[in-house]
Amino acid sequence: MDYGALTAARLRSGQWLHWGIRFFLAAALTASETVDGYAPFALGCIAAAGPGAGGAAALGGGVMGALLFLPFQQALAFAAVGILTVTAATAFRDTDFFKRPWVMPVLAAGMVLAVGGIYACQALDPVSSIGPCAAAGLLTGVSAYFFARLFQGEEDRLSPEGLLFLGAALTLALGDLTVLNVSVGRTLLCALLACTAYGQGPMTGVTAGLGLGLVTDLTVGTGGLFTAAYGMAGLLAARCRRRCTAAMAFFLGALAAMLTSREALAMTLLLETIAGALLFLAIPRRIFGGKRVRQEAAPAEAEAAQGKTLRTRLDRAAEAMRALYDSMNRAAPPQEENPAVIFDRAAEKVCRSCALCQLCWQKEYTSTFNALNDATPFLLERGKAKAKDFPSHFADRCIHLSELLQAINGELAAFLLRKQYRRQLEETRRSAKGQYAQMSDLLSAAAVSAAGAAPALDTMARCAIGAALRPKEGELICGDTMEAFRTDGGTWCMILADGMGSGDAARRESALTCRLLRQFLEADIQPEAALTTLNSAMALRGAETGSFTTVDLCVLRGGEAAFYKFGAAPSYLKKGGSVRRISGSSLPVGLRGSPAAPDLTTVTLEPGSFAVMVSDGVADPNRDDWLQNLLAGWGGDDPQTLANLILSESIRREKLQDDCAVQVLYRLPEEVQTV
Repeated sequence: MDYGALTAARLRSGQWLHWGIRFFLAAALTASETVDGYAPFALGCIAAAGPGAGGAAALGGGVMGALLFLPFQQALAFAAVGILTVTAATAFRDTDFFKRPWVMPVLAAGMVLAVGGIYACQALDPVSSIGPCAAAGLLTGVSAYFFARLFQGEEDRLSPEGLLFLGAALTLALGDLTVLNVSVGRTLLCALLACTAYGQGPMTGVTAGLGLGLVTDLTVGTGGLFTAAYGMAGLLAARCRRRCTAAMAFFLGALAAMLTSREALAMTLLLETIAGALLFLAIPRRIFGGKRVRQEAAPAEAEAAQGKTLRTRLDRAAEAMRALYDSMNRAAPPQEENPAVIFDRAAEKVCRSCALCQLCWQKEYTSTFNALNDATPFLLERGKAKAKDFPSHFADRCIHLSELLQAINGELAAFLLRKQYRRQLEETRRSAKGQYAQMSDLLSAAAVSAAGAAPALDTMARCAIGAALRPKEGELICGDTMEAFRTDGGTWCMILADGMGSGDAARRESALTCRLLRQFLEADIQPEAALTTLNSAMALRGAETGSFTTVDLCVLRGGEAAFYKFGAAPSYLKKGGSVRRISGSSLPVGLRGSPAAPDLTTVTLEPGSFAVMVSDGVADPNRDDWLQNLLAGWGGDDPQTLANLILSESIRREKLQDDCAVQVLYRLPEEVQTV
């Protein structure tokens, strides 16, 4: 047997396989377009394939894909960038400088900027075309860097970062394929992000979420919607230990970011997130290989180092978001256009060639100016100019009045369109600015909790919870919602939300508020940041639904209790026969703009003390003496009995005129052990 010939045949077969992979991969990636028809992922693949036959195969596949998926003009630009990149790589392939890992990404990005810049300068609006060109150049360089790690030697072929980037690029190629108005590509991307966050932890989850969200925003053309949603979803999903909890956290994280956005794709994003979370749950369990057990078994020193690294990266991401927010604050808002431009442009079209031009615009300039100025309020209010809007001395003198009115109406329509566009642009700018600020606060809060060690079991406050709920008279469903739980870090939390009105509509609003707030707190987000973000989201939701919700939160760490209130009824602190009333003056969430912080009262909850939270249906805040007397005179130690007693007395006095909710936290004496 001729082993030499056999080996040569196998080598040729392997080369053909590698060339085929590069060919079809570059062809498929051309379907992933960004704004203005750029295909940066395919160009990055061509650059990563390098010189020689591999680069030629990738170039051929990319050109074929460009002819199939891109308009002809963009396909020509794509082919020009690809040919220049492969040519430059071939010319410098033998130099030491070319072997540096950053050379090809920078070269590919430069080619995109060079060729794309020529097309941008020839566009009707060069300024607006520069941004997409620069973004495409950056994505091309990043793609070339990650794809190069996949095309290297065998030991680096399965680079996790490269595979993640490749998977994201391929799924984005399916972005235009929809089923029931839901993008198949972005649904697969949500499932991929959920798997990555759950399998790799918070640091990778938030980094991958922000990166994939930014790429999706550049591809779709939105203003930060996917960046905020994927970043928050990846962070929350990575904090969970169970897959079902991670899927719910992934959805709620995207929902929280989506509620702060007015983008048209917000509802579509919600459906895609739900589908992606369900697809994530359908993945076989063995794929994750017990990674949670292995993480928990890691040495304490490694966990501390990871926590410090995570905190550093989250702090840097928060600083970047805050810097972006500050830069948007420094930018001056767009100035309103003077309506005089309507008459200037109309006169340029009609009056310049008129025989009376010198009389109207030089000798009688003041009279003409006053006539046009007097007509301005009428045509702006009506949206159309008529002859009766102008004084008779002007209308009778004008020999081209009908042509002038037609020109004024045309310029008026353009003026109103420009005004509407500027208002929509400013509204989008404010929304994006708020998203960046909230994302910065949440990342900072997550960084604080990331490096904190969990308290020892014997330092946690031992507590018991009691609760009682009753709907308004004549209603079957209570509009109040309560939650009580202890986080993994040993913090006790009690939430009481009171939706506007009563019945099912109020219950939906209060339940949504409780679910979102609990998810934030269980992810170790600080209460101030969680409530501020929740208020911003519910304020936008309230602008559409007209509803609002009061929020009452009690957080107990060790022996210190913090009461946070957004429009909530007073709470009460009981120690023996002494009762303290805790109230606030802030408005409910949904009625305050962003940013807005809740009222905060911090107290010491000693062993044997009670913290009591009630909704406003239990007792009128202006006449709650009976409730304070009841608390002062009660001598039991069962929180559930106390909650039932308060509700019974409230029904007798207030006659269930509103929904009623009572929640009691009892800090057990130190010698008592919880079950």
